[in-house]
Amino acid sequence: MALSIRPVTRPVTRADKPRWAMLWQGYLAFYDTVLPPEVYDATFEAFFADDPHSPRCLVAEDNGHVLGLVHYVFHAHCWRPEGVCYLQDLFTDSTARGQGVGRALIEAVYHASDARGVSTVYWMTQDFNHTARKLYDSVGQVTPFVKYTRPA
Repeated sequence: MALSIRPVTRPVTRADKPRWAMLWQGYLAFYDTVLPPEVYDATFEAFFADDPHSPRCLVAEDNGHVLGLVHYVFHAHCWRPEGVCYLQDLFTDSTARGQGVGRALIEAVYHASDARGVSTVYWMTQDFNHTARKLYDSVGQVTPFVKYTRPA
């Protein structure tokens, strides 16, 4: 029988860095990505910058154990003077999946966006990420847009 998780979300702290790094490494591994340590360091430091456009990080914990993370960025938008929020990375420890951690993190980003007066929050995932898409379909609206990137 699985233990009941009651996730509490909060901003990441400097003391969270080792656990954050483990979770982000898991996220990157899911996407077959490896980043050098200096990117981890620079990303983590950016969470504490005074720049309102720097990335932000929230974590979800239960009984003091960090179970998930979300990175998000506010940025300008030509159609919305208040700007928009890009939910860039979302990851939950495998032992906590399906227990409300991801939902709590997305809702915390919604709350942070509302507090800033930004109504638009968007994110992307791979079309075959069926587990995550079950959650996303319940908290968001899929769009018909196709993503393109600059060739290497």
